[in-house]
Amino acid sequence: MTAPVTGFTAEVEAAFASARQIADAVLFEGYVLYPYRASAAKNRLRWQFGVLVPPGYGADRGEHAHQRTECLMEPRPGDRLAVELRFLRVRRRTVERAVPGGFEPVDELELADRVLQPWDEGVEERIELVVPVEELAGELVRPFHLPAGRETEPLHDGGATAGRLLRRRERTDGLLRLTAREVPGPYGVRLLTAMVENTTDWTPRPDEARDAALARSLVSAHLLLGLERGTFLSPADPPAWARAATALCRNEHTWPVLAGPPGRDRVVLSSPIILEDHPVVAPESPGALYDATEIDEILALRTAALTDREKREARGTDERAGAVIDLADSMPPEVLERLHGAVRGLREITGDAPGQPWWDPGDDPGVDPDTDRVLVDGRAVGAGSRVLLRPGRRRTDAQDLFLDGRTAVVEAVLHDVDGSVHLAVTLEDDPGADLWRAQGRFRYFQPDEITPLEGP
Repeated sequence: MTAPVTGFTAEVEAAFASARQIADAVLFEGYVLYPYRASAAKNRLRWQFGVLVPPGYGADRGEHAHQRTECLMEPRPGDRLAVELRFLRVRRRTVERAVPGGFEPVDELELADRVLQPWDEGVEERIELVVPVEELAGELVRPFHLPAGRETEPLHDGGATAGRLLRRRERTDGLLRLTAREVPGPYGVRLLTAMVENTTDWTPRPDEARDAALARSLVSAHLLLGLERGTFLSPADPPAWARAATALCRNEHTWPVLAGPPGRDRVVLSSPIILEDHPVVAPESPGALYDATEIDEILALRTAALTDREKREARGTDERAGAVIDLADSMPPEVLERLHGAVRGLREITGDAPGQPWWDPGDDPGVDPDTDRVLVDGRAVGAGSRVLLRPGRRRTDAQDLFLDGRTAVVEAVLHDVDGSVHLAVTLEDDPGADLWRAQGRFRYFQPDEITPLEGP
């Protein structure tokens, strides 16, 4: 097999460039959280997404050492596949203070412009290759080796040596496996398999915690896959003729979607975070805030309100945290106002007068949530019925999957404007069920997601 080459064509590079904005958001998701200080409790438990640990660590700890991506592609004759594996590598930073005759480790070193503390930095790594699609009929294996390293940075304050930063990286090894097999049928579709594996030969001591494994892990690992001339089929919404073939795809610890502008299907982003096809960053967002658990407007306001000492500590935590502080401090009012909300589209309202709902179930004699019944497995189910929850994996909220096998009581049968039926339920063993019922707050499932039970 011909050895893969690096270096993307201009066409592939342009296609990847539009997808990297989303890929960057994946890469640094949760990298540093508000209030952006190393001392904050929420910044002491990090690296939760796409972590591929050494195989000697993850076997019995709920961690995994690989990702598996499978998707369908329609390559053109002579086409080539471009692959970009991206991940963060942990670089452990310690702080030392200058003392007579040398340096000593400290938990904190305060300088005029920043406050420094020990911190794990994330260094972006990329593994790139380009390979002819025809050569993927056999398995292509691309190993990579990232050597250990140690760096020292002197620290000066007022012209005098105040201390130094020591940065250390551990050896990390991995490999990328690629295969593509033809799918039976008249369309010339191929099923692409891309495996990313951490192969670092390291076994932890009994007293070593997760931090030791993280130093040898691939963090926030994700793939960009691109065809020079062909296209990919959507893994989530394939055309009808490809649904059976799409069902053959097996993805483990990752989620592939079409990336780049809508209508151009030459790039797939496979990430540990669930996204929709052709995801985009909101145009109102002025910059990366790294903390996706907050709304940009609230986060920018709260960051600007930090004390001067807190901002100095954030600047000493990480250069990305310092950039967030600078962004919040320099954000003009018109940019902040734009974060308050955006109108994505307008539609004409016709028919009923303004202020009157175009459809009000309370005024529709054809429906009554309290008395309506729906047939499930030949049995009438309505308010008061006991049911077993069986959430559907493809259309339900991910949190509902934790309720699989729980029993619930139906509170109402609801019909939406599209003609679908939804069952509002409360959990039978939930001590707060009466409170949710009084507030009208329920969980919702469709009829094929429940099984009727006997009893009141």
